Amino acid sequence: MLEEFKKFLIKGNMVDMAVGFIFGAAFATVVKSLVNNVIMPPVGKLLGNVDFSQLFIPLDGKEYASLEAVEKAGAPAIKYGIFINDVISFVILGFVVFMFIKAYNKMKEPEVEAAPTTKKCGECAMEIPIEAKKCGYCGSVEV
Repeated sequence: MLEEFKKFLIKGNMVDMAVGFIFGAAFATVVKSLVNNVIMPPVGKLLGNVDFSQLFIPLDGKEYASLEAVEKAGAPAIKYGIFINDVISFVILGFVVFMFIKAYNKMKEPEVEAAPTTKKCGECAMEIPIEAKKCGYCGSVEV
């Protein structure tokens, strides 16, 4: 079983998948930074100087000046602003992955179906070469 597992890990597909995960994680970090640092500030400005990352609802009934104050107090809170940022990051990342897959599928060569190399004998129903004039199994000439 250990040898079979080793073969599985060494296969090219497994290495390709690992590289894909590494690049995917790095790309997700870049998209998250894009959303938090480039997209959300202008959106917040347009909506009246709202910093989405600071939107929260404290669950202990007290008032807090900022999200940092809530976290410092250790109070439970619904951090819906961070959730909004994460949803936007997810949508952007999903769209970019969709575009990559679409471009990849366009570049990929279409699989050409191979022409048949055999046919069935009309008498004995055995597979024979397509060029055959006579069946090698039953001797029939009407192939």
